[in-house]
Amino acid sequence: MHDAPLAGLHRLVWTALMAALIAVGAMVMLPVGPVPVTLQTLFVALAGLVLGPARGAGAMLLYVLAGVMGLPVFSGGKAGFAHLLGPTGGYLFGFACMACIAGFGGLRGREARDAAIRLPRVALALCCCLAGLAVAYLAGAARLMQVLDIDVARAVAVGVLPFLPGDVVKVVLAVAAWRFLAVRRLLPR
Repeated sequence: MHDAPLAGLHRLVWTALMAALIAVGAMVMLPVGPVPVTLQTLFVALAGLVLGPARGAGAMLLYVLAGVMGLPVFSGGKAGFAHLLGPTGGYLFGFACMACIAGFGGLRGREARDAAIRLPRVALALCCCLAGLAVAYLAGAARLMQVLDIDVARAVAVGVLPFLPGDVVKVVLAVAAWRFLAVRRLLPR
């Protein structure tokens, strides 16, 4: 079966759109300590679900590349390679892993092509997003430990626990948005 003539372009546009949404999510921030609260988690999970593992991670890496090249897309309007070396750099790399892992929850199989998405499918998407979030937290906390010279307990207290309730809500919203797009057959093919 061949792709439609514009299917490749359609996927590229969706990838760029998800990278742009991740950037917008970084701009919506509440500074609380070394790690700000942002909406990035929602859009990283959504990118994985909508685009799949490879393209979801690709959207996150496109966002990081834009920031490294000087576009002010990181939280607080920051840019540059030095941002990756700072306390939040681990989260950026962890988010690429999160998008990839979340993408496995959004893969479409033969049974998922109908308009109704069954609860187990939504539960799988939620589990994949939460697993990806755990990996993002792991990478972020590890970087916090290194940059701030703190122990594991302090890194978890500063870089994980304050964000956990809000991030779980954001992941649930991402799964709901993905389900909405899937039911209306608006997802890229």
